[in-house]
Amino acid sequence: MPNPDSVRLLRRVVVGCTIAVSFALAGISTSASAASDNSAHATHGKAPSASIAYSTAAGGRTVALTFDDGPGTATGQILDLLAQYHAKATFCQVGTQAAANPALVKRIIADGHLLCDHTVDHPQPMRTLPHDRQVHEITAAKDMISKAGGPGTRIRWFRAPGGDFSPDNRQIAVQAGLRPLGWTVDTRDWSRPGVASILATAKQELRPGGIILMHDGGGDRSQTVAALRQLLPWLTGQGYTFSLPTS
Repeated sequence: MPNPDSVRLLRRVVVGCTIAVSFALAGISTSASAASDNSAHATHGKAPSASIAYSTAAGGRTVALTFDDGPGTATGQILDLLAQYHAKATFCQVGTQAAANPALVKRIIADGHLLCDHTVDHPQPMRTLPHDRQVHEITAAKDMISKAGGPGTRIRWFRAPGGDFSPDNRQIAVQAGLRPLGWTVDTRDWSRPGVASILATAKQELRPGGIILMHDGGGDRSQTVAALRQLLPWLTGQGYTFSLPTS
């Protein structure tokens, strides 16, 4: 016949082991849940800022080159020039242009440049459009650019046509995972003021960490190409290195 004291001791051991196993399993479940939450956070990342970006990511004596309204007939020449100076740039693309020129979008990505959403068809003034139309202009353009670029295409910024940002379209952009992107140097190359004027404006207005606005689409951009051919060596001669806008 078993000893009663031995039976009671055995029962205590069994109960203790059961409790220990339960706590261990609970800890594993909690750790797995936390890992899952961290993985989801890493996958989705935090939402971009709704503030308009007006400086380079690196700061200091750096400059960010940005090109709007393309891709267009001048995009290839601009990419060739950027490659010569190992300069990376950001291309703010119009959705219809991206859809019409997927090979150029793919080349921009292959060359290591980044993309920015510049609406479906460049409406101005944007802030006066109904909310739903602004949503369409931003989200549909992002889809069009992504499709043109192919799988894995990433678009980081949104630039309102003419810089016509509003609290509404900035918030729409953030909800689409895009940060509003401004500029600090407007070369006004879109107006074709002459190569000398484009260069003079860039040199006068540029400060370390600045963002230069130029255009690779929206019309004849031969003056832009000619000005860039002189601007790139001037920038390197002034000690500037090429960066990207803060995101």
